[in-house]
Amino acid sequence: MNPMIKDRPAPLRPAGGGKGPGPAILEKGADLVQEAAPLRDFDVYVVGFHCAKGEPDTQMEAHHYCRMVNADLLQCVLFDGNTRAANLIGIEYIVSEMLFESLPEAERAYWHPHNYEILSGQLVAPGLPDTAEKAFLELLVNSYGKTWHTWHTGRHDSGPGDPLPMGEPKLMWSFNRDGECAESLRRDRDEAMELDTAAKREQRREFARLARPQHGVDAMRDQFTGTTSVAGVVDVREAG
Repeated sequence: MNPMIKDRPAPLRPAGGGKGPGPAILEKGADLVQEAAPLRDFDVYVVGFHCAKGEPDTQMEAHHYCRMVNADLLQCVLFDGNTRAANLIGIEYIVSEMLFESLPEAERAYWHPHNYEILSGQLVAPGLPDTAEKAFLELLVNSYGKTWHTWHTGRHDSGPGDPLPMGEPKLMWSFNRDGECAESLRRDRDEAMELDTAAKREQRREFARLARPQHGVDAMRDQFTGTTSVAGVVDVREAG
């Protein structure tokens, strides 16, 4: 791993025993003769936070490994950490504002807005120089994500979750105001990974001039209390 990126272990070890000799032999053989071509370009790494739509207390850290399909579409696999023992917890598709606007009205309710995640400094690309990270995240201003989590492995700040994937997948949402993401969750990540959310936020202040009103900013507004709006993060209904 890039020495500039601090290890972030998963919050739990899954149920089940050790691998034993059989899987180890299989893995070694696969390394020699098989290619993981579909996974090769999932090399854009960002870490942020998600909450379940309609469940404001179901929050977690999400490590995204993404492939840029083209300028308007990214595909991401999600993990609960960034080490080899991290657990696969879900997927996210990211589309530009142009592609989002092409979606049927009913479909748009599945896609969360990204402007707050970027402007707040919560979404970070560990290991990238500040200039490269800033350029990449500028591309995501006004974009949307459709995210499903299949496994709630828990929170780093408060303990493990389910030892195996349980129940139905959950549609995840973005935070859109200060005070929605649990402060302990953000602080725990920043301290462990040596990240500075406040500094990232200051660096991206100029992005507010690029941000346009987005759908879904107010989707969970009434489910949080004591929150504060951020310049550049506005719901289309509020903007009129």
